[in-house]
Parts: sequence; structure tokens; C-alpha cells
Amino acid sequence: MKGDRTEIVIDAGGSTLTYEIEATRNGRRVEITHKRGVVEVTEITRGGTPVRTARFMASRVLALVEHPVARRTMEDSESAARVVPQPRSGGSAALRPAEAV
Repeated sequence: MKGDRTEIVIDAGGSTLTYEIEATRNGRRVEITHKRGVVEVTEITRGGTPVRTARFMASRVLALVEHPVARRTMEDSESAARVVPQPRSGGSAALRPAEAV
């Protein structure tokens, strides 16, 4: 989701370097894969198209930190209108007059 970011800390010989990949638009996400000695961090669109990719040698990665954006919960958002079905008495609703339904 927009705002999700991943921080990568790399050993650069006598110091460390820090890189960040962030989901910059709505609907984009950040995915991390680790294969064949390579760590790959990719920003991906809703349709699965990679927008930006960063690759690092796994032996040089010191830290890989995911920072998800805070999601809204039901307490934070507007209260959702709750629909409670009312029990019907009698026959079919199709047989009743419109004002009785």
C-alpha cells in the first residue's frame, strides 16, 4: 500500500550504506525476494508490473527492515452503518402491498 517502505542496510567495506524503497502511489506494494545469494526489493503495481527494483548481494545485507504504513481500523474510521435484517411474519414479500414491506 502507498507509504509502505523497506529499509536495507548494506556493508560497504568500512562503513554502512542505507537504501529505502517506498510504495509511492496508491495500490502499489513493496515485495522482497531472496534467491541465489541475491536480495531483491521491488515496488510493484496492482497488476504485478515491477516499477522499481533494487538488488543486493545477500552476504552484504546487514539489515532488512519493513515499515508498513499504519492502516485505519474501524475505531479510527467513520462508524459503518450496520444493517440488521428484521424478521418477517407471514407469507411472501411479493404478495404484500408495497407500503407493508
